[in-house]
Amino acid sequence: MTEPSPWIHQGPVPSLGTFDGDVTLVEGQTFCRSGRTGDVVPEMLHGLFVLDTRVLSRWELRVNGTRLEPLAVSVPDPFAATFVGHGSPAPGRADAELVVFRRRHVGQGMRERVSVTNHGLDPVPVVVELVCDVDFASLFEVKEGRVRSRVRHRVRVDDRGLCFASLGDRVDKEVVVRLSSPAAVEPGVAVWRLRLEPGESWEECLEVSVVLAGSPIAPRFGCGVTDVEAVPSQRLATWRAILPSVGTDPPDLGAAVLRSGEDLGALRIFDPEHPELPILAAGAPWFMTVFGRDSLLTAWMTLIADPSIARGVLETLARFQGTDVDPETEEEPGKILHEMRFGGASGLALREGTVYYGSIDATPLFVMLLGELRRWAGGEDLVERLLPNVDRALEWIERFGDRDGDGYVEYQRQTPAGLANQGWKDSWDGVRFAGGEFPRTPIALCEVQGYVYAAYVARAHFAQEMGDAETFERCAARARELRQRFNEDFWLEERGWYALGLDADKRPVDALASNVGHCLWTGIVDPERAGLVARRLVSPEMFSGWGVRTLATDMAAYNPVSYHNGSVWPHDNALCAAGLARYGFVEEAHRIIEGQLAVATARGGRLPELFAGFSRDELPVPAAYPASCSPQAWAAAAPLLWLRTLLRLEPWAPRGQVWVHPELPPWIGRLRVEGIEVAGRRLGVHVEDGGVEVTGAGGLEVVHRPRPPLTAVGI
Repeated sequence: MTEPSPWIHQGPVPSLGTFDGDVTLVEGQTFCRSGRTGDVVPEMLHGLFVLDTRVLSRWELRVNGTRLEPLAVSVPDPFAATFVGHGSPAPGRADAELVVFRRRHVGQGMRERVSVTNHGLDPVPVVVELVCDVDFASLFEVKEGRVRSRVRHRVRVDDRGLCFASLGDRVDKEVVVRLSSPAAVEPGVAVWRLRLEPGESWEECLEVSVVLAGSPIAPRFGCGVTDVEAVPSQRLATWRAILPSVGTDPPDLGAAVLRSGEDLGALRIFDPEHPELPILAAGAPWFMTVFGRDSLLTAWMTLIADPSIARGVLETLARFQGTDVDPETEEEPGKILHEMRFGGASGLALREGTVYYGSIDATPLFVMLLGELRRWAGGEDLVERLLPNVDRALEWIERFGDRDGDGYVEYQRQTPAGLANQGWKDSWDGVRFAGGEFPRTPIALCEVQGYVYAAYVARAHFAQEMGDAETFERCAARARELRQRFNEDFWLEERGWYALGLDADKRPVDALASNVGHCLWTGIVDPERAGLVARRLVSPEMFSGWGVRTLATDMAAYNPVSYHNGSVWPHDNALCAAGLARYGFVEEAHRIIEGQLAVATARGGRLPELFAGFSRDELPVPAAYPASCSPQAWAAAAPLLWLRTLLRLEPWAPRGQVWVHPELPPWIGRLRVEGIEVAGRRLGVHVEDGGVEVTGAGGLEVVHRPRPPLTAVGI
């Protein structure tokens, strides 16, 4: 039987539940999903996952033979939660006497401290049972509901713990559950029998660790260890200290930005071989791994909060840049990876992962991000170090990306196990004609040409700074030519919008989709046509009131609860808003931000990965997409890009300038942002009653007008 491809969705994804449902804790490449009592239940979409493997499929606590009733859940940190529950009342009693606290921390394993307190007036016999199991299922088996019911392990026990050892996996794995006090232990069950006096508490510390190929992985949190000394605690404290502070009236925007910071801090991954380079996982629970496109776009959106994220993303992706031609993984020289997975890893280092390169846009985005980071942070040394990677990326664009020599970058998968669509809308049905038909590959997507345009502009700037006139002229000419041809070949005069793409026969894929907003963001759109694009994006067919839909309602494939054919994605909307503001359509940008902020406010400040495309007039609350990740990196970064869009903040560190021209919508009375890092300085921007104050600029020239849409004169 052929092993299913991990890159292609094989079936329906089970629902992740409601906003008030399960609890997900995240730390690096570890996450735990449980119910609100803390129980991991096999029938639900639960588990403790380390390196894409479920290392706990069952983790249930029972007191006197019954499951706990939930009272409260506190999640003070992304990797920590306290679950409070109670046991069943004694016969004839209305109130429960036994209260249970479960204090859980995850990170390369899990630690849970359990306390049971007798709040009754009489002594109480107590039986505490821990029921646990491990199925060693891959993340994809769990995600798609295809975990096979077979014996996957053997179990060894003693009175201080259990050890589950995998059977038949490519890498030997063990999961060790250690108990802080002796118990009666059988395979899958540990039992403590005790008696609690009135007011007395009993405590137990449980530690779950993983062994790969005979090498133990030390949990981030252990029994007998002070939490403040743990690496995740220290990293989170450092992250919180450097984030900009935001004050707004009303406070909803500030709350959304604060939530963004917390979620992005949780989604950072640190390679143990390069701990100084943070990189972002795409999202919990399914994508706690390195992604090319997601990490690059998120890093771009996060520059206003922390430019070091962009540095980490660029340096990490450069290490794994393609060198060979391999159709099985779609690797090609100069290509930037799409995704990294760890199901067969024998260690924690990123080099242990399996890399897949099936992305058409990660490579130009790599160059584009380095150009933007240079404008924000200076970083001349980084540019010099990565310039060979940039040139290899551009060589890939010209040699492999442009498969037929027509000047456009297009995709066509090289293996049946690869993704059929390789832009950001990478579901199997994410690219369609207006009439619903499927285009033939290779396909040149409109937004990808925008990314390539911006990549050439970035390389031209690098050359200009270095006095390399020949490279500057070559890249500037390529950018100008691409921009001119794009506006000729992709523009649909009879429809008044840009084609989603060109198919194998160079026929325009004529669907109206949100991808055109990315074209505004990159600057490839002819200014004379930008107004038409702006009106389309906020038309009733595209704009739901909550956000811009991925596909217009009058397209044949429109479905408000599809993944890419009518849903609303916050990162997509943030880029659309930034593009609109770039061309001067500020009111339209504000409409999008207002709708998205309303969604975040309705969900406790956190934006989902995506949500349904129903109209706000039709449904007065945003409707969930069942399998949406939360937290998810580029959704979490969206409020940070709103902030930049509202401030119209465009640094140009190498030229000693920062462009600031805030324009606030009527529903924001004031906006104060402190601690924006630009070229080693910490800027503050205070906007109130039409006045603007910029502090901390040092030697930077503050330009109080919008930066023009074009990123350089003549390009």
